[in-house]
Amino acid sequence: MDAIIKSDKELVESYLLGNHSSFEQLVNRHQSRVFSYILMLVKDRQLADDLFQDTFIKIIRTIKSGAYKEEGKFIQWAMRIAHNLIIDHFRKSKRIPYSDKSSEDLALTNNLNYADDSIEFQIVTDQIHNDLRRLIEYLPDEQREVLYLRMYEEISFKEIADMTNVSINTALGRMRYALINMRKMVKEKNVSITY
Repeated sequence: MDAIIKSDKELVESYLLGNHSSFEQLVNRHQSRVFSYILMLVKDRQLADDLFQDTFIKIIRTIKSGAYKEEGKFIQWAMRIAHNLIIDHFRKSKRIPYSDKSSEDLALTNNLNYADDSIEFQIVTDQIHNDLRRLIEYLPDEQREVLYLRMYEEISFKEIADMTNVSINTALGRMRYALINMRKMVKEKNVSITY
C-alpha cells in the first residue's frame, strides 16, 4: 500500500495504466460528496443510488475514451456529470422532484464538525441543524441547490455556475434569494437558530 496519498490526477493516470484499485480510491475519496449531492436533488435513495452508479459509469467511459482533460478539478467534473444526469432523468420522466419532508435521507448536517461540548449543547445544536435542514427543504430547487453546494460542499460560485450552466451572477443571485427566504422562514416559523 502506498504511503503517499496520490492526487486525483495521479489516480486517473494509474487507472489508465490498468490499476483498477486507483479508480476504487477515486470513488472512495469522492462518493460521499457526489451521493449527497444527488440525494439532495432527487430525494429518493434508490434513484440516487442508480444515478450515482450512472455517474461513475460515465466517468469510467469518459476516462477510458481519453476524453477526460485533467484540470485539477476531478470532483467538480464528477459533480457536473451527476448534475447533468439528474437533469436528463427528470427531462425523460417529465416530472419535477418532490420533497419528502419526513425523509432522513438528506443528512446535510453529517459533514458538520460538532464541538465536544455538554450533552445539552449538543441537543440544542442538533435541533438547530434539524430545523435549518427542514427549512432548506422549502426553498425552490435552484436556490436549495446553490445553498447546498456553497455551504455544505464548499464549492466556489464560479464552479457552481459552471456545474449548473448559469452565469456567476445568477448563482450569486440564487444564493442571495435563498438566504433572504431562509431569514423570512426563520421569522415566520419562529425558529431559533442560536444557542
